Amino acid sequence: MDTEHYRKLETMYLGANVNTKIFDTTTCKIEAEKATITLDISESYFHALGAIHGTVYFKMLDDAAYFAVSSVVKSCFMLTSSFNINILRPVSKGRLTAIGTVRYKSSSIFAAEAKLYNQEGKEVAFGTGNFAKSKLLLSEEVGYK
Repeated sequence: MDTEHYRKLETMYLGANVNTKIFDTTTCKIEAEKATITLDISESYFHALGAIHGTVYFKMLDDAAYFAVSSVVKSCFMLTSSFNINILRPVSKGRLTAIGTVRYKSSSIFAAEAKLYNQEGKEVAFGTGNFAKSKLLLSEEVGYK
């Protein structure tokens, strides 16, 4: 287990502009082959029908799967090469929790899945994605500190 690597990834995630300026109630916990992301729902994330927009589902699912994969890659920044989501039910209040886990690992391609739960523990969406290594090394310049 590499807790220093996990903490640096958490710092990188939480320090990203999208999380400090838009999704400012997010939390992140990274473990071996697993990442848990939470977000408190705000009306600022709603579409016209009064529930969260699909971009929120996508972001949380992609982030959880991405950081699950990043937990096993200690050298470079990862890239999402594809990600598919399935929305099961609308959400308009409470806290969302996304849990991502690694499904497949090779030397260059990784696959992960993520499930999104509402505050009652009901699954509201799920997604799967493929991730590839980039040429950008993990460093303080990308917030890995």
